[in-house]
Amino acid sequence: MGKRAYLSILAALVAALAYAIVANAGPAQAAAVRIMPLGDSITGSPGCWRALLWNRLQSTGYTDIDFVGTLGPQGCSVPYDGDNEGHGGYLVTNVASQNLLPGWLSATRPDVVLMHFGTNDVWSNRSTDAILAAYSTLVDQMRASNPAMRILVAQIIPMNPSTCPQCAQRAVALNQAIPGWAAGKTTAASPITVVDQWTGFSTAADTYDGVHPNASGDQKMADRWYPALTAALDGVTPTATPTITPTVTPTSTPTVSGGCAAAYRVTGSWQGGFQGEVTVRNTGTAPIGAWTVRWTFAGGERVTQSWSTALSQSGTAVTARNASWNGSLAAGASTTFGFLGSGTPGAAPAPSCAPS
Repeated sequence: MGKRAYLSILAALVAALAYAIVANAGPAQAAAVRIMPLGDSITGSPGCWRALLWNRLQSTGYTDIDFVGTLGPQGCSVPYDGDNEGHGGYLVTNVASQNLLPGWLSATRPDVVLMHFGTNDVWSNRSTDAILAAYSTLVDQMRASNPAMRILVAQIIPMNPSTCPQCAQRAVALNQAIPGWAAGKTTAASPITVVDQWTGFSTAADTYDGVHPNASGDQKMADRWYPALTAALDGVTPTATPTITPTVTPTSTPTVSGGCAAAYRVTGSWQGGFQGEVTVRNTGTAPIGAWTVRWTFAGGERVTQSWSTALSQSGTAVTARNASWNGSLAAGASTTFGFLGSGTPGAAPAPSCAPS
């Protein structure tokens, strides 16, 4: 056999093999659509409406999705994709002014954002104009991350905490302003959809404390998100999978004690007051059923109100125990609680945590 004939046969065999590989390979798997739930403790602590929404999406054929966020699931009773950006105690005005969202976006690269944000701003008497300006900042940052971002913004659920008689009307004022703001900010490439989480929601029947949803409230929230989210999913082209790994640096070094750890941080301050947040994490290998966190203020700080915890203060000593719904933590799981304080925050205390 001549050299020319040998090379011709070899080339034919290589071509046939390449064709067989391509023919037998399945189609490239499309990237899942990434959905970021964004907000405060109503979204993340534990935010079990996300579990209900996830499972309804799965059962109705929306399986190629990925809930994303730098925070993990917290204590819901059903399996679900629990990643989220629901930061307990956070104010949307602080998230905007402190430029926190771009880091979360770069770590997770969402295609869709579900935003229920502003409850703590209303509680802290931030003006409607300031809250909407913060919304605009966050929307601009979302679009810088993904020019085709689909953005779902909630008219927040009603609130009527016993410590804030003015909050109910402030929430009404914010919700009345959201549709007009959205109409002026939406674009064809990156539409904003307003989701009415207000109508039909009762603080007496659907919350356990006038602010945070109970089981019926979670169901109502999931039911309101579902049609708006499925409409967005039907028109979304997912972006490339990110490779960035987020890093989180707490304000104070967590103190580990007997299987759980607590980390304290100040999330905002103003003349004569401040807001704090404590993250509790199960550092053991077995579930815990309850936890107690203690710390001592260095100065004259006083806690004036709290959420997602049963908190008491004696002098400078503070004791915070789990609420009825966030005491059970699986190994590696975490939860957050928050508080408002009077005085000027000093050096961040190092809290201890004891499980039970």
